[in-house]
Amino acid sequence: MMSEVTTPQVRPTRPYFSSGPCAKPPVWSPDKLATESLGRSHRAKIGKTRLAYCIDLMREMLQLPDTHRIGIVPGSDTGAFEMAMWTMLGARPVTTLAWESFGEGWVTDAAKQLKLDPTIIRADYGALPDLTQVDWSNDVLFTWNGTTSGVRVPDGDWIADDREGLSFADATSAVFAYDLPWDKIDVATFSWQKVLGGEGGHGVLILGPRAVERLATYTPAWPLPKVFRLVSKGALAEGVFKGETINTPSMLAVEDAIFALEWAKSLGGLDGLKARSDANAAALDKIVSERDWLSHLAADPASRSKTSVCLSVAGADADFIKTFAGLLEKEGAAYDIAGYRDAPPGLRIWCGATVDTADIEALGPWLDWAYETLTA
Repeated sequence: MMSEVTTPQVRPTRPYFSSGPCAKPPVWSPDKLATESLGRSHRAKIGKTRLAYCIDLMREMLQLPDTHRIGIVPGSDTGAFEMAMWTMLGARPVTTLAWESFGEGWVTDAAKQLKLDPTIIRADYGALPDLTQVDWSNDVLFTWNGTTSGVRVPDGDWIADDREGLSFADATSAVFAYDLPWDKIDVATFSWQKVLGGEGGHGVLILGPRAVERLATYTPAWPLPKVFRLVSKGALAEGVFKGETINTPSMLAVEDAIFALEWAKSLGGLDGLKARSDANAAALDKIVSERDWLSHLAADPASRSKTSVCLSVAGADADFIKTFAGLLEKEGAAYDIAGYRDAPPGLRIWCGATVDTADIEALGPWLDWAYETLTA
């Protein structure tokens, strides 16, 4: 039977700590979104203009070189990554890296769906595999920031400058939070619903020049559905990277992304976004360091995520975590902080730029309250 525990007086103002879809920007409200493009064709001048503006803002905020193309595609980050896999893999051997559930998803695609017999390099949740094992004569698939394990690659130094294969980075929890070495990344994917706090359903595909060359010189052996086709008459479908989307986008979601990108620009761009995420991660790390019952799933700070931070609770099983998170949700103190279903039982707290540091700080006493309520 649970004993009475003193309830904290101060709640996080915005208790949105979900790791996707993530908190909206703190200044967001639906009435602030531009609406001129709504109800219009995405192929009309206004639609094309807004889509192109969204792409231009992403390029500016990511500090992406002109050598790389940006396309808005269907299916969120998953759709973007699978589009890249289905259109470019098969030209040479494949290595897949997995240290959490989404990396395992790409293993399944490569091994069971595309039947490429990939080399698979794995690590347990909370750890990073030995990146020196990677053979860069292969195409290499990996998650830059493992959303469900809180483990990231520390940098791009392990990616060979003279690689023969392509580097495929699922960067959905990394873009807008880290400095990414674009000269090391041939293919990157993400969705607006992570660091930007945007809406789901749309993915972003970034192609470096080596990926474009692959598309122009290689035709996969398998059939491609319409939504995956990036080549037309033997050449890259350049319109995709100028706002001419393959299928109909939600212009409301596009306007929402534009709002978030303009907000990011007002903070100073990428540096402003990184500073907010860094401050949030530091505030959560302080909370963890002050509690002996709480620890990071990712033990090594060099490979610990600053966005999707995963925590272990001493002695907790899945039922404990479910109840723990449910107590906080009922109190309006924290929403959606239970760890991912395939991960070890624990908590997952989003520390991306759209979260306010004061709300992370206010969360600490509530974590104490939930833990004491269940263990007293």
